[in-house]
Amino acid sequence: MSFLTLRTARQAPRALAPLSASLHASSLVRSNKVTPGGVTGDSEPETDPKKGGEGFFGSLLYGSKEAKAAGLVDPAGGQQGQHSKIVGRGKYVHEKITHQIIPSKREEYLAAAEKYFKELIDHNGEFGRVKLTGSWESVVGTVGEFTHILEYEGYKGYDETNRALKGSKEMQSLQSAILPLINSRQHQIVSEFSFWPSSPPHDSGYPDGGIFEMRTYQLQPGKLLDWEYAWRRGLEARKRFVQPVGAFFSQVGQLHEVHHIWQYPDMETRKHTREQAWSVGSWSDTVQETVKLAQSMKSTIMVPCSWSPLK
Repeated sequence: MSFLTLRTARQAPRALAPLSASLHASSLVRSNKVTPGGVTGDSEPETDPKKGGEGFFGSLLYGSKEAKAAGLVDPAGGQQGQHSKIVGRGKYVHEKITHQIIPSKREEYLAAAEKYFKELIDHNGEFGRVKLTGSWESVVGTVGEFTHILEYEGYKGYDETNRALKGSKEMQSLQSAILPLINSRQHQIVSEFSFWPSSPPHDSGYPDGGIFEMRTYQLQPGKLLDWEYAWRRGLEARKRFVQPVGAFFSQVGQLHEVHHIWQYPDMETRKHTREQAWSVGSWSDTVQETVKLAQSMKSTIMVPCSWSPLK
């Protein structure tokens, strides 16, 4: 081997250093384990992630050791390892519809929306068995906003419903009556968390249905599994004081977004209930863990519309 060849061979690793540095600039790669609360551990050689490796890339692609132990991840690394299949209930998909109305058109909107959604409830069998989970008006937060959540029997049901609605002149006419009354509308496809199925239709008995709080979290990309892991434990603490209505994570539309919905008789009860939850240690742990995973948080207080199945 010539001196030039030997010198080039010795320098090869150095030539790769900038690429490696760009891939591993974060201190995350110096850890051999990813946990729901963050990253810990000293640098160790990576092992094959499909064979249970606990290195950074093994955890990123196939789930952390804690997630596997909790049954959130398929240890074999099969298709069940997809985030939506790991944390989602899978049987249904939901559509979160948000209407921002023209302020002066509120009463007209309520009348037009009631006709549309009551028709959907009364004739759901004709439209792919779609169900209305609930309809609400925001009173704290973005006022003048209405939220409607529809439930479909999977994406197949979603497709069937949309085809049926497009073929119904009556439903098209009812929808056309709504459109001039709104400034904007957003549609988002969401799935239920597997451990937190939506509440069935019910009348709470609270005056006017009480209040609903929707808490929306914009997560850091790639943190959904860690969020689910923390909330799976923390939910038990909250359920001691209030029954959750439902929780969803986005699939289509605004991604990396999570919505939690709770129901209370009134704002005073909400205040006391949230204070009680802090008396349970596991709840403070959940808050401490999840706050690290979110980029932004929003709380919206809503009241149910007169036709809402949940009130």
